[in-house]
Amino acid sequence: MLENKRIGLGITASHCTYEELLPMITKLQDAGATVVPIITHSVLTAATRFGTGEEWIEKIERATGEKVISSIAGAEPFGPSTPVDCMIIAPLTGNSMSRFANAATDSPVLMAAKATLRNHSPVLLGISTNDALGLNAANLVKLLNMKNVFFIPFGQDDPFKKPNSLISDFSLIVEAAAAAIDKRQLQPLLIVHSSGK
Repeated sequence: MLENKRIGLGITASHCTYEELLPMITKLQDAGATVVPIITHSVLTAATRFGTGEEWIEKIERATGEKVISSIAGAEPFGPSTPVDCMIIAPLTGNSMSRFANAATDSPVLMAAKATLRNHSPVLLGISTNDALGLNAANLVKLLNMKNVFFIPFGQDDPFKKPNSLISDFSLIVEAAAAAIDKRQLQPLLIVHSSGK
């Protein structure tokens, strides 16, 4: 489905979803893609109960067979000289979502996304944020209407305890990426999330 496609995978600091990262990488590779990982500064420096930045970088590099891009300068060539067929940001935190929606290019992941849009290539977002239906809802709507920006289908993961929270169904990453490369939004966009039933 993604044979010979070069996919950028931008990873932001939604630490609780990192266990889903390695299966996402495997799914993309099994579909024929080369996966190039890019991380935000907070991924690099954070140490949480889910692991340290160093531990996750080692896991990501082992899984992709590629060196992690961890600087803005390292991500900038995604525009002119080393383009990708699709840039995926998954997980996408509320903080990075708001910055992307408002053209702030202050992390390697957002620089790679900006460079990809410069080439008129798709950016696919896999959101994971407790604030998607709160103050960040305006940014979500802005991105839903942005040219060449697509979403991995998402839903409420805990509608009663966290009513503003949305998370993408990362198991749909391959289908969503293939649709985005065809400049289509995978449907249905709004789903009943498995953890929110």
